[in-house]
Amino acid sequence: MYAEFYGLKELPFALTPDPRFIYFTPSHTEVMANLHYGIESGKGLVVITGEVGTGKTTILRWMMQRLDRTVLVAYIFNPRFSVTEFYQHVAALFDIQKWETKPELLVELGKALESRHSRGLRTVLIIDEAQGLSPAVLEEIRLLSNYESDTEKQLQIVLTGQPELREVLNDPDLRQLKQRVALRCVIKPLPTVEETDRYITSRLLAAGAERTDIFSSSAIDYIYRCTEGIPRNINNLCDNALLAGYAAGDLTINRAIIEEVAESLDMLPRAERRAPSSEPKELPARIFSDVSRAELWAAGNGNGDSSN
Repeated sequence: MYAEFYGLKELPFALTPDPRFIYFTPSHTEVMANLHYGIESGKGLVVITGEVGTGKTTILRWMMQRLDRTVLVAYIFNPRFSVTEFYQHVAALFDIQKWETKPELLVELGKALESRHSRGLRTVLIIDEAQGLSPAVLEEIRLLSNYESDTEKQLQIVLTGQPELREVLNDPDLRQLKQRVALRCVIKPLPTVEETDRYITSRLLAAGAERTDIFSSSAIDYIYRCTEGIPRNINNLCDNALLAGYAAGDLTINRAIIEEVAESLDMLPRAERRAPSSEPKELPARIFSDVSRAELWAAGNGNGDSSN
């Protein structure tokens, strides 16, 4: 709706994890380096965590689009499976067909992994939102990590999820799985206002913007304060701000627009959120004296003087 008004070829702040709009912070670069090293070197199990909306899925999709075609990737984005459902999904993704029982599946999967590894080919299993995996499925993932040669893992496993994933892996019952984690990395929010400015500019340019000063400097400062540097929150706030600016006919998004939109989205900075007052409410002002109130009460009950 507002794209043409602001000289954009497409919407720059969609909430979908579109790899074309990826922005590499130092944190994202570190994660990508760990993924590249872990898969290329056959390290086995890699764990990536990050707050909701920091770009975990986006970076995974960006990487998968750029992996060599010799790399076979199975991507699971809805991990709330039973053990049986998990193996059915894995079999379908890796095209394992000749099996009826779990042992038969594991044998066939082992053959496929060994064949690919002997030819120098990588096989990767990526599980997004892994904090939702049940302990039983996590134990099966530990067993899958046992596929290995004398020097390398034959199946590279990447678990990504919210910070709760770290707590899940700290469960004493899963200590064997935790010991198999070769690499850990964290995707962090944008650390500064300046980084937020570069992020917004990057997305505007990716959307074909004719100008990159659509957001004023004070607006960007307030965007950072409202979102705490979390990209998904930045996208949501900026998208709604552009819509509000378009409706008002404003070619520049200023702080006032951001404040209005942030309040409607319940995204005001913590210090500015209205807390319920602990002070007792004042009693209504008295508009009748005690004598007048008594007269009114008596009149209402039919006991008043009816004479003129």
